[in-house]
Amino acid sequence: MPETVNSLRALRESRGWSQGRLAKELGVSRQTINAIETGRFDPSLPLAMRLAHTFGRTVENIFILKQ
Repeated sequence: MPETVNSLRALRESRGWSQGRLAKELGVSRQTINAIETGRFDPSLPLAMRLAHTFGRTVENIFILKQ
């Protein structure tokens, strides 16, 4: 089964934001951000789109499907 990897932690850290700050910006819990960053959780499409908008990227630029 393909695995999804993401650059969320690097993007968040490049802005100097904590997981809590990003969670507040998106209206989710800090635990959700942690789970996405560590690959334990793939976000819903609306959340992935909000993440992309927040960082000025495309969803495909943040989330990469590895074969």
